[in-house]
Amino acid sequence: MKAVTIISILAVVIGGLLMTSCSGGSEAVKVGTPAFYWAGAKETYAAGDYVKTIEHLENLAKTQNEYTSRALPWHLILTSGMARGYMELADNFEYGARANRANAAAFRRQMTAFRAYANTLALQFAHIYQEFLKNQDPHVVLDFPFPQGSPLPPPQLSKIGGGEMLSPAIVEDVRRAHLRTSVVLEACRAVGAPDDVAKSQDIFKATPAQVPREVFLLAMADSLHEHAKLYTRTKLDQPARVELFATQSLETLKQIPSSKETKALADKIQKTLKSVKSS
Repeated sequence: MKAVTIISILAVVIGGLLMTSCSGGSEAVKVGTPAFYWAGAKETYAAGDYVKTIEHLENLAKTQNEYTSRALPWHLILTSGMARGYMELADNFEYGARANRANAAAFRRQMTAFRAYANTLALQFAHIYQEFLKNQDPHVVLDFPFPQGSPLPPPQLSKIGGGEMLSPAIVEDVRRAHLRTSVVLEACRAVGAPDDVAKSQDIFKATPAQVPREVFLLAMADSLHEHAKLYTRTKLDQPARVELFATQSLETLKQIPSSKETKALADKIQKTLKSVKSS
């Protein structure tokens, strides 16, 4: 993960330059203001540094300001997408450990690290989601460009799942690519077009994009349920957190008109809760 650290450090340096590069005219944006963090989020997002983008958005979420309502949905999509991405990366290293028993320890070390990152991001997501729910506007504003990346997982990911231990440099490339993929797919779900990149990109062509609140809430309910799976017995084994995420997912569904999709998701959530109680 050294590359992530290096990028984060560079992003801090870049952020320091925003005083002069991100101005609304001749007057520079003052460091530490909401305008500074909003400009920083846009800068780092365009550079593909989602970790630093989340930091900027988190600063905006701490107070009520002119950017808060736009920062929260963006924060949710990034944290949820990256959490899912790390969960999937961890799962593939777990599969690799089973397939390559001679080198299982190396695979499991990577699996453990990725699940730890997923845990941090999932908890961030859950916290910011509570803040987001305070806004009852009928439409959710997505004031950022559609994320860059392929909707397809990197081909090397299946090699890892099959037991091939790749070089650290290639693993880092896989990590970066798959996180971008996961954020792309999360953005698609957020606008009600799961796996449909073309349709999602059309929606994002509006400036800014807007989606009905119930569409966004359904995506968040789905994400909450997916994050609950991170804490099941065969993964992090934290049943209280399974119940926390699953229950919040069910509570979210109560705010959405009943449909085939909401009923199907509610059934999945109930199965997840039952599996925890029976284990």
